[in-house]
Amino acid sequence: MNRIVILVCFLLACGYTCGQRNPTVPVQTRLNAKDSVWTTHEAQTVKGLPGYKPKKEPALSRYGGYMVNRQQSTGFFRTEKLDGRWWIIDPEGYPFHHRAVVAFSPGTSARQKQAFAEKFGSNAVWVEKETEMLRSYGFNGAGAWSAAEDMHRMDNPLVYTAIIYPMGNYRREHQKAFGGKYRVAGWQGYRFDLPMVFDPRFDEYVEEAVQPLARFKDDPNLLGYFTDNELPWVNDALDRHLTLLAKDEAGYIAAKQWLDQRKGRDASPTDITEEDRMEFTAFFFDTYMRKVTAALRKVDPNHMYLGCRFNQEKNQELTNPYIFRIAGQYMDIISINHYRRWQPDQELMNQWGEWSGKPFLITEWYVKGEDSGLPNETGAGWNVHTQNDRGLFYENFCIELLKNPHSVGWHWFRYQDNDPEDLTTDPSNRDSNKGVVNSEYTPWTDALKRMREVNVQTYRLIQHFDSQLIQHFDK
Repeated sequence: MNRIVILVCFLLACGYTCGQRNPTVPVQTRLNAKDSVWTTHEAQTVKGLPGYKPKKEPALSRYGGYMVNRQQSTGFFRTEKLDGRWWIIDPEGYPFHHRAVVAFSPGTSARQKQAFAEKFGSNAVWVEKETEMLRSYGFNGAGAWSAAEDMHRMDNPLVYTAIIYPMGNYRREHQKAFGGKYRVAGWQGYRFDLPMVFDPRFDEYVEEAVQPLARFKDDPNLLGYFTDNELPWVNDALDRHLTLLAKDEAGYIAAKQWLDQRKGRDASPTDITEEDRMEFTAFFFDTYMRKVTAALRKVDPNHMYLGCRFNQEKNQELTNPYIFRIAGQYMDIISINHYRRWQPDQELMNQWGEWSGKPFLITEWYVKGEDSGLPNETGAGWNVHTQNDRGLFYENFCIELLKNPHSVGWHWFRYQDNDPEDLTTDPSNRDSNKGVVNSEYTPWTDALKRMREVNVQTYRLIQHFDSQLIQHFDK
């Protein structure tokens, strides 16, 4: 009896019950290093998924597409819904899934520059070696703020993206009229949290921002473009335009004309209803979308528009169907930065797809390991104990994304850790273990090995989840 008890205890400790792997692994998180409260979550793993057996993936095209179910090739990336699931289609016509790291570029701190010089010596050597490293762990892409020029010059780069800042650039000009600083600014630095989409001068900044993109227009390795980042699309934008702006400002005039046409010239802010607010967010957002996409298409008609990177934490746009309906009219893929969630919510992801009629990318998310030696006091991502826990978080989060037919990829934030000695960065990017490499360009292998588990089984996992869905409906 004692031997049997010992054997059962051993199997349980190894994660087995009745010959089956434990389907989840516990992981503890806390908000940051200053928080004393740890919360336990359960992480799904590829090897622990009930009924799933890892299999060899299909052969890959030169762009990383799966060489199965070939569709029409256009020479550039595009999207298509196949059998109820959205896919990116690569330039050769093969289904493609984008797994990227954000800010794939050399670090800029003194320590990072020294390590770069000692390890690589040049950007050409760096981009070749680190591209190979990322591919060895199943990544195939580079997200926003990456070294687009270095990849543009490569024969076989990661599938990369580019970002421009028409509104961000205009904000700096707009601030000059207020002495260089707004009296009341929101978390992204916009006055009253209102992007100045109605200002005629903004149109000039849009045209200026898109001009440098012409050099990428014939590159088949470019996935597409982002414009700006986490702009505040607040639900009470109508109220703010009418009560906080001066009556001679373009934003006030546009909002007043909109309300007059909707409710009559005698209407005032006290007459605004929730339906008015939501309809105005659509008008407000549409004004931005119409301007940036028209300029982009004129300069580069070949590549996808990936959006302006919604963010759920500070604003309400991720639960606003009016915003998503407008996004779907202009964006090829909806970009969403998704923090402070253990995993994405299936119902909400379905709503994004249904409201917009388009697929989405998660374009920022991360957790920080407390075994990194970094302070880990800043940033939106949670803290976990170890690098292996970081990998478990990634594995679980990505498994949930792969279950959803509107999801076409993810961009981990980011390639390299913050350097606490670099005080030129914004405070949220100063002291934390966000990267897949540290400031000396040494990979966090315990995290990366876990990440690889899901990265190299993406196609088979999609097949598995889609077959489960079919079986569910067949019942």
